[in-house]
Amino acid sequence: MELTQKRVRKQLERMKPVMNGCSMDWARKGQDVLGALLYRSYHKEVRIEACAFSDFSACRILPRERDPEGRILYLHGGGYVCGDLEYAKGFGAVLAAVTGAEVLCPAYRLAPEHPFPAGLQDAMTAYRACLQEAGPVVFCGESAGGGMIYALCMKARQEELPLPAGLIGISAWTDLTASGRSYAENRDRDPSMTWERLDFFASCYTQCRDLPLVSPLFGDLTGFPPSLLFVGGDEIMLDDSRLLHEKLMASGSPSTLVVAPGLWHAYILYVLKERREDLERIAAFCRDCCSCLLYTSDAADD
Repeated sequence: MELTQKRVRKQLERMKPVMNGCSMDWARKGQDVLGALLYRSYHKEVRIEACAFSDFSACRILPRERDPEGRILYLHGGGYVCGDLEYAKGFGAVLAAVTGAEVLCPAYRLAPEHPFPAGLQDAMTAYRACLQEAGPVVFCGESAGGGMIYALCMKARQEELPLPAGLIGISAWTDLTASGRSYAENRDRDPSMTWERLDFFASCYTQCRDLPLVSPLFGDLTGFPPSLLFVGGDEIMLDDSRLLHEKLMASGSPSTLVVAPGLWHAYILYVLKERREDLERIAAFCRDCCSCLLYTSDAADD
């Protein structure tokens, strides 16, 4: 059954006060339910292979119809506090099915048990594993994972590793200091997220919220690969994506920003009937980024 914007918004508005006051354990279980529902909808179109890493679990999700040109490293959201492998497999399966690419899903270590930089270190380990295989890599992440893909790109540049072919940020949490105006302007419009909840997540993750590897909005974005950014017009984190887009463009790094009017945080994960074109955008972006990088590599070899 396809979900509609009206139906999901109504459910989110009902759950908002509950989620804002729930325990961490309850929040983690609730997020895993969303991942399980997504995976159930797409599991026939993919297959799963387990991966072995010393500090975290992970899996590869392979589509039944594989596009051999590239792969996706997907970093899940959850405020750096929620989200396990079962959750990550949900949207990972969607990505694999719609793009035809292999998707690597690391269940990076979570705060407060493992605060910054543990999760980022795990993401780097997963990226190094991707680089051991042929073909370009696209980073994708939602919410905290969306911020982490930009931190990972900075970290890869610091360590003189190849940068990914592209970056897909879905409601990316790029400013843990909450400096954007949308945190106040959309406070009453956002049907799912509150600053109090984000503030709790941020305090679990780090005590240094303005570090570029924590809040990539404050980092050097020069030379970054093309970005495709999605954000809901009603979410309090709207400016995290809007300001990131502006800074990327000012830095000479290509960026496309899609603002969905009337929608909420990480709306793409609900695969809404009215927004199917966003999944088509993601598929086209992955194809274009991977094809461009392969062409550039072939030309350099010649």
